Amino acid sequence: MNRRTWIQRIGLGALTITASTRLFALEVIKKIERSDSEWSKILTQGQYYILRDEGTEPRGSSVLNSEHRDGEYVCAGCDLPLFTSETKYESYSGWPSFYDHIDGNIETKRDFKLIWPRTEYHCARCGGHQGHVFDDGPKPTGQRWCNNGLALKFVPSR
Repeated sequence: MNRRTWIQRIGLGALTITASTRLFALEVIKKIERSDSEWSKILTQGQYYILRDEGTEPRGSSVLNSEHRDGEYVCAGCDLPLFTSETKYESYSGWPSFYDHIDGNIETKRDFKLIWPRTEYHCARCGGHQGHVFDDGPKPTGQRWCNNGLALKFVPSR
């Protein structure tokens, strides 16, 4: 075996492990599907507007902006943990912001609603709209996961 073949095999092996791990993580989450009527009975009007209609709450309106305790931020629609308090930071954007998310619990798609493309993200379990991710965040990821506060519930650590 020559050096090139050896490097290709090592790279392919690492790629296979990564792909398998990601597929496994996605398969663990069982999707929740409800009718609009069912969602409207479970959610407040504001939560429904954001989670189901992909709306945005007013800048600076979330009580989670001033939440600084240790804990998890879970989807307001299904309680799936999406972020931890360790990754929350003050972005001065007016919305709760995180520099990283819990791997496998968020799905993304391209959004062209404001003409230029953005990356929109949703809860992987219930599909509830959460916010948008931008590449202007702090280290180590450089990302800003900008979330609607009404789309989240905070669960403090015990």
